[in-house]
Amino acid sequence: MDVNAAVAAAAAIAGLCTGVIAMLAFRWSEREQKRPTRTSLRPDGNAVLPPGVDTVLSVLSSSAVVLDESDSVVKASSAAYALGLVRGGRLAVEPMLHMARDTRRDGEIRQVELDLPRRGTGRGEALAVSARVAPLGSRLVLLLVEDLTEARRIEAVRRDFVANVSHELKTPVGALSLLSEAVMDASDDPEAVQRFAGRMEIEATRLTNLVQEIIDLSRVQNDDPLEDAEPVRVQQLVEEAIDRCRQQAGSKQITMASGGAPDLSVWGNRSQLAAALGNLVENAVNYSPARTRVGIAARKVAAQGGNLIEIAVTDQGLGISEKDRERVFERFYRVDPARSRATGGTGLGLAIVKHVAASHGGEVTVWSSEGQGSTFTLRLPETGTARGRTTGRSLLVDGAVDADGPYETDSLESLPAPEALP
Repeated sequence: MDVNAAVAAAAAIAGLCTGVIAMLAFRWSEREQKRPTRTSLRPDGNAVLPPGVDTVLSVLSSSAVVLDESDSVVKASSAAYALGLVRGGRLAVEPMLHMARDTRRDGEIRQVELDLPRRGTGRGEALAVSARVAPLGSRLVLLLVEDLTEARRIEAVRRDFVANVSHELKTPVGALSLLSEAVMDASDDPEAVQRFAGRMEIEATRLTNLVQEIIDLSRVQNDDPLEDAEPVRVQQLVEEAIDRCRQQAGSKQITMASGGAPDLSVWGNRSQLAAALGNLVENAVNYSPARTRVGIAARKVAAQGGNLIEIAVTDQGLGISEKDRERVFERFYRVDPARSRATGGTGLGLAIVKHVAASHGGEVTVWSSEGQGSTFTLRLPETGTARGRTTGRSLLVDGAVDADGPYETDSLESLPAPEALP
């Protein structure tokens, strides 16, 4: 009996000790869960990132924002500030803030696409972004934002290009179809047949030009012109451009004058450069009134990275409005569609100039004033410069206005500056 009593007493004591230890362990666990960890709080009580997270966020291309339990910003990348996501230490986009709170509550990863107002512009332009929210540990929430604006713009340009190509091809093809039917119906009327045949020739020429310019644009976009680059004399490019437009200019009694510094040369693909300058001169002739002047002048200017050769084409046309200047280099864009069709324009000439300039490491800009004419300036690297040996270096500014105003040269004294024209 004494032995059994001793065993029972020992078992009771052991059970009591186990219970006390379990209770103390439970209390300690609760206290540790509530206690801020070393990686979640600074000495001043503010949340910080777990080790290594800061390094990962710094190499991400996305805009990153980390929020704590009170929705305060613990970490934000410079891109997040640039997009206007963070202001005054808080997340400034309300939909994203709601997403972060929902994710903190249930731990679910959420993603949404939003259109945000662009900071610093009054034109109502929106930024297209994709926001993804995920929990970061038990206390923090990570927000990653991708800027989709450029991707959407490129997709819109691609859609517009396909739609415009379809429309531009259908117009002359449809006209040829109708004219061929008219020729058959008027087979017993020689004068009508001759008239319809002349119209068919015009539409066939327009279709041929359109197809050729589409091919040229595709080539300058996909090919590297500097693979077979060579020194190209600017004077030869100017002479070729003038010869290309001599007949058109003569029919309108337009005088073409050239001048500027002699013995200039650029580095690039000769055929592409000739096509680009030819398009500028052809546009100047087509959009100039009869009995006016078109001037082509070249000069060398100093620039960071090497000298540039500027080739300016000045006309005395109607000019281009400010809103149109921003879009004249877009494919198929026409300032006056009716006038462009009358002159046989396809809306691709300036787009080709833009891509040729960009692929040669240069740029094309326009100065214009309504009623005072326009000046298109093609800037290209000079032969032998470091800039001229750089492949695909683009300095292009779409629709930029030449800060120097209209191009003038002492060699073209007989050509009035655009602002002096009536």
